[in-house]
Amino acid sequence: MKNWFRGAAAANLLVSPIGLALAQSTQALPIPLVGAEYDVPGAHEMPDPGLTYKVVFDVAAAAPDVGDMNPRLVGAARFVNTLAKHGVPQEHRQIAVVLHRDATEVILNNAAFRARHDGHDNPNIALIQSLKKAGVDIRQCGQALIGREIDPKTVLPEIQVDYWALTTIVKLQLDGYVKVGG
Repeated sequence: MKNWFRGAAAANLLVSPIGLALAQSTQALPIPLVGAEYDVPGAHEMPDPGLTYKVVFDVAAAAPDVGDMNPRLVGAARFVNTLAKHGVPQEHRQIAVVLHRDATEVILNNAAFRARHDGHDNPNIALIQSLKKAGVDIRQCGQALIGREIDPKTVLPEIQVDYWALTTIVKLQLDGYVKVGG
């Protein structure tokens, strides 16, 4: 819920049927760190539980601030949560994230991230762990690791290092994935 729900209004909402439904749907989301998209009354093109969603998120940009989670990772998480919220089963959510270029350093463990960013913690670790737990396939461009002189031992265990982002994205598209971003 937004911060504008405060005090008695928030308390009343939480005990109302709508508030209970919101609380239950939030608890059931596969990635608890972010929400799902808002419902839009009368909207067309709703998520279809009968479809299999094969989507690859091309993540090349860094967050605007070193202390922020990567917005494209957050977008991928919101997509997973929105599909789940609308009854799309996990086996119909085939989601991949391919990290490269300026987004590369999100894959660093906290010690390596701190060393590169003046002691700042990596704000993406919990989100990456939650994405992986929700079944999202997270890939890193090996060429970007080399170009940024990143020791593979400092890469989070949830990340699969591939040869090159371009070959990964093309392969996934040939396998029927739709590319988002880039």
